Amino acid sequence: MKEQFQAYISQLQDTICKKLEAIDGKAIFQEDLWDRPEGGGGRTRVIENGDVFEKGGVNISAVHGVLPEVLRKQFSVEEGDFFACGLSLVLHPKNPFAPTVHANWRYFEMYDGSGNIVTQWFGGGQDLTPYYLFDEDAIHFHQVCKDACDKHSDLFYPMYKKRCDEYFFNTHRNEARGIGGLFFDYLKETETLTMQDRYDFVTEIGNSFLNSYLPILERRKAMPYSNANKKWQEVRRGRYVEFNLVHDKGTLFGLKTNGRIESILMSLPPKVQWHYNHLPSKGSEEEKLVAVLQNPKEWLK
Repeated sequence: MKEQFQAYISQLQDTICKKLEAIDGKAIFQEDLWDRPEGGGGRTRVIENGDVFEKGGVNISAVHGVLPEVLRKQFSVEEGDFFACGLSLVLHPKNPFAPTVHANWRYFEMYDGSGNIVTQWFGGGQDLTPYYLFDEDAIHFHQVCKDACDKHSDLFYPMYKKRCDEYFFNTHRNEARGIGGLFFDYLKETETLTMQDRYDFVTEIGNSFLNSYLPILERRKAMPYSNANKKWQEVRRGRYVEFNLVHDKGTLFGLKTNGRIESILMSLPPKVQWHYNHLPSKGSEEEKLVAVLQNPKEWLK
């Protein structure tokens, strides 16, 4: 399974990067190959200062070795080895009417002293963070997510949409990071679902990503905008940073386990503003967004 999924994310990274470069038309991804001293490595690709993308990254990694202490405590084991691989991406468009998007698909194995698999699972998802709310964009993103889920179970979309709303939530601000999508973790073998079934589902979601996001980006990338629109985007990006550094489990895990800092912090936008007690004007488009973030909604009827 690990070889199968590692090959998949490598191909998916190539596909996504090629499509994004074509849309930008100016910037290209810069590749950084890196090795992890404890075992494994990755392929980081970053795009910056383009016509469409202010900053973005599409990264893959496959790491292995002795379980870090934080994982030994989590799984209540004294020793053991692990393998983990995944693709993680974040895209920050230049235009404030174009939303930021995040996606991640990952696989994990843990072994006993004899090298036998003790546990294995998939995780991942994708979510959208707009700075100005267009209902048609939110509906499109969620519809593509639902269509991909429904090919495997009509229970998946409502369950993983709810988990996404709960996870990507800045509790210290009492507001969501964005308008959600899908979030799933610890997808293990069950009496009715094999690991191949889990693989088929996760790759279905991964394959749907470009269709969920690119039509939105095409609609918004060239819209005219003002300095005030740009300022609002950068203020809202501050909330994105707050979530990633305060709440995101993947970021915190990487920082606590000697992870590769440049790859971990790749998700942060290049320009951000914080203003004391910044509030949107009454009746404004900015206020409309915040109202939805404070009360996540069902986008599909």
